Amino acid sequence: MADFIITSLQSWDIEIGSTIKNTALEIAKQNRVLYVNPPMDIATRLRIATGKGPLSPTSHRQLEVIQSKSVPLRQIKENLWVLDCPFIIHSVGQLPTWLFNCLNRRNCKKIGNWIVQQADVLSFKNYTHLIDTDLFRSLHLKEYICPAISIYYRRDYVIGFPYWRKHGPRCEEMLVRRSDIVLANSSYFAEQLRPLNRYTYVLNTGVNLELYDASRHWDKPTDMQDIPSPIAGYTGAIIESRLNSELLYTIARQLPDYSFVFVGPEDEHFKKHPLHHLKNVSFTGRKEVEELPQYIQHFDICINPQILNPITDGNYPLKIDEYLAMGKPVVATSTHTMRAVFAEYTHLAISTDEWIAALRTAANETSDWEIAEKRISFAHTHSWENSVRTIYKAIHEYELNNS
Repeated sequence: MADFIITSLQSWDIEIGSTIKNTALEIAKQNRVLYVNPPMDIATRLRIATGKGPLSPTSHRQLEVIQSKSVPLRQIKENLWVLDCPFIIHSVGQLPTWLFNCLNRRNCKKIGNWIVQQADVLSFKNYTHLIDTDLFRSLHLKEYICPAISIYYRRDYVIGFPYWRKHGPRCEEMLVRRSDIVLANSSYFAEQLRPLNRYTYVLNTGVNLELYDASRHWDKPTDMQDIPSPIAGYTGAIIESRLNSELLYTIARQLPDYSFVFVGPEDEHFKKHPLHHLKNVSFTGRKEVEELPQYIQHFDICINPQILNPITDGNYPLKIDEYLAMGKPVVATSTHTMRAVFAEYTHLAISTDEWIAALRTAANETSDWEIAEKRISFAHTHSWENSVRTIYKAIHEYELNNS
C-alpha cells in the first residue's frame, strides 16, 4: 500500500461529478489518499463578505474551517481523507509577473507546510503527489512537500480560459518540466506535452459502471413526464465556453418535432438565452449525480453539442462514456478526442445540417439493442479501474528507468 497526496483545482465538495474525485476513490481502494481542497483566496472572501458572490457548498466549508467551526481533516472512507486549509491565501491570477512570482511562492509555501504537517499526522511516507491541473497553488509544492514522485495531470485545457492566460501557460510549462510523470486525458494533450517531458502518458477517464447500469430500471423523472419523444438530452454543466448555444437554437427551431432537455447548472449566458423561449426546449436545473442515469435512460438520444475551441477540442468528455454505458445513441460535436476515441460508437457532426442528419439517424436506432450492446461493451473498457491502472503503470515504468 502506497500513499498519495492530491492537489486539485476542484474542491471535494463540488456540486457536480468530478473526474479527479472518482480517480481518488479508485486509488483509495488499494492505497491511502489525502485529497487537499484548494484554500479560499482573498478575492473570494471579499466577494462573499460584500454579497457579490454566492456562498457555495465549497465556500461554506472553507469558511467553517477558517472560523474553526469545522475540523480541517475529515475521513471520507477507509484510506481516503480530505484536508481543508484553515487560512486564506493571496489572489494572484491577474498580478504583474514579479508580484505574482513573489506572492504565489508564499501561497505555495503556506499550503506545502500545512500539507506536510497533516500528512505527518496520518503517518504518510514517501508519497506520490498528483497535481490535477492546479497551475498556481501547486507550482512550487515539489520543493515544500518533497514527494517521492510528482505527477502533473492535465485533465482540462484551463489555459484556454481568460483567467489563466496571463500566467497559466508559463506555469504549466514549468510544472510539466519539473514533474517526474505527466498525465494527459487525451492523445491531443499528450502530443502537446510530450516534447516537454518524455514520461507523458494518455490517461483516459473512467465511468462509474455501478451507477450507469443499463440493466437497471428508473422511473421517468417527474419533470420529464410531459415531454414528448423523441427526446435529445444533455447532462452536465451548461456553459458558454463549452456548449454551442447558437447551434442548439438553430437545431431546436428546425426540429420542432424533437424535444431537447438539458440537465445541469446554467451559466448567465444560457440563463438569458432565447433557448428558454422555445416550446421544445426544457432546462431541469442541477441534479445530483446519482439522479443522472434516471434522466439518461429516458432520453431517446444523448447529445454533446460542444463549441469548437482549444478548451474543448482535446478534452475527454466523460459524459460520452456515461451515455454509452446506458446504451444510448449519441450525437456529438466532432472534436479531436471524439474522432480519436469514440468515432465508431457515436454520430459526429459540426455544421447544422450535419447535426440534423445525425439526430435523425440516431432517432432510428433507439430500439436497436444489438447496437446498444456494442456501446455498453465499449464503455465498460473505460472503467475507473483501467484508468487508474495506467497511473500505476506510469509510476512503475518511471521507477524502473530511474532506479
